[in-house]
Amino acid sequence: MTGSATKVATTTKYLSWVTLALMTTSSVASLRSAPTMAVYGLACVFLYIIPAILFLMPTSLVAAELASGWQGGIYKWVGDGLNKPLGFLAVWCQFAMTIFYYPSLLAYVASTFAYIIHPSLASNGVYVAIVIITIFWAGVYVSSHGTKTVAGLSSMGLIIGTLIPGTVLVVLGLVFLAQGNASAAPMDSSHLLPAWAGLASLVLIVNNFLSYAGMEMNAVHVSSLRNPGKEFPKAMFLAVGLVLVIFILPALAISWVVPAASLSLTAGVMQAFDGFFSHFGIGFLTPIVGIALVAAALGGMLTWLAGPSKGLLLIGRSEGYLPPILTKLNKHGVQQNMLVAQGVFTTLIALLYAFIPNVSSAYWILSVITTQVYLIMYVLMFAAAARLRKDKPDHPRGYRAPALYALCGLGAVSSVAAFAIGFVPPSQFGAGSPLIYVLIVGGGMSVVGLLIPYLFYRNRRESWKLDVPEGEKV
Repeated sequence: MTGSATKVATTTKYLSWVTLALMTTSSVASLRSAPTMAVYGLACVFLYIIPAILFLMPTSLVAAELASGWQGGIYKWVGDGLNKPLGFLAVWCQFAMTIFYYPSLLAYVASTFAYIIHPSLASNGVYVAIVIITIFWAGVYVSSHGTKTVAGLSSMGLIIGTLIPGTVLVVLGLVFLAQGNASAAPMDSSHLLPAWAGLASLVLIVNNFLSYAGMEMNAVHVSSLRNPGKEFPKAMFLAVGLVLVIFILPALAISWVVPAASLSLTAGVMQAFDGFFSHFGIGFLTPIVGIALVAAALGGMLTWLAGPSKGLLLIGRSEGYLPPILTKLNKHGVQQNMLVAQGVFTTLIALLYAFIPNVSSAYWILSVITTQVYLIMYVLMFAAAARLRKDKPDHPRGYRAPALYALCGLGAVSSVAAFAIGFVPPSQFGAGSPLIYVLIVGGGMSVVGLLIPYLFYRNRRESWKLDVPEGEKV
């Protein structure tokens, strides 16, 4: 009996590399962004492929090498490659950007669910706030029960709410065209490239870099794999393939049936399904698809809850960077207090999103600030990878990225370009002063991305250091 129990405990603590690939895909890809790119028709392929080459490929390959040689996630990579203070800055930046990611994602959930119940609810601020707050706290409760629970639910959400609906959308689109129906968007070779509109076109391409942000996040779970050196790179390559398929094909399918002029950027996926289902006489399936899309978004949220906060927890405990109240674990070994602290900020943002006039513009600026913060982490990651290859070429690595220095250079330049573009005032800013916009973004980025982690680091205490299991030390 005892031997059997030991065997079960040993075998159930591991994640399969396929599960990790699905978790990674769930944290990056969804159908949510498809309507935004469907507006550009066939040119959406170009708009996704170029950022994939310039940003997704370097991020994935570099993270695969780092994770196969250094367990502990972004802190360990940057801490060993550069220094520990910069390692803390990197993991903080990864964590901080999620605070504004959750309300954005859950607002999409609210609008999708409203499309099923009553479309007018999507513009009701109180309804949106209630949905955001309720679902986020439910996610905190689920995440507090451990990684295995999160892995299962996030993978299930990806399959039920992204892979299956995305496949159905593409198949219906192909059948729609095969029946002789004209595509709503031109599909000839002259429309392979988007119309050039100067800086606006550059902003569009560079902003798509951030569609792929998060590929490195689940590297913190590399110690949960049976053979990290071989399995993590396989998980990353599978995730890259799935992400590209999920982004490109559904966007094309939507462009076939919904004219760009009438496409909603928030409910465009539901518009496409509604159009296809009505055409084929199966409109009763529309609510079912809506529920599936909600499941996918929730799976993505659970993955993001599990990843960055765990990385911050490990260094907070081992290095004494965070007070014990934040690094305390519950009976499932989960950083529940840290998740609760996140929940407080998410709740406040949700209330602002619902009740303050013109909050959409202000919220968009907050999102830009956190994006800038996240890009700091990527620059540090690429610099650390190049330094580790140079200074520790013989360090055991389960995977060695080809042309690593070129990949790091390409990734760093792409990140800096996206960072610079973030200071260009968007159309959402209206007639406001560009200088004021730059000051708001720059000031916010300095506070969230530099001042707060500096204060944590400066006030660290030896007494805050806690024992960390040998397999999780950083």
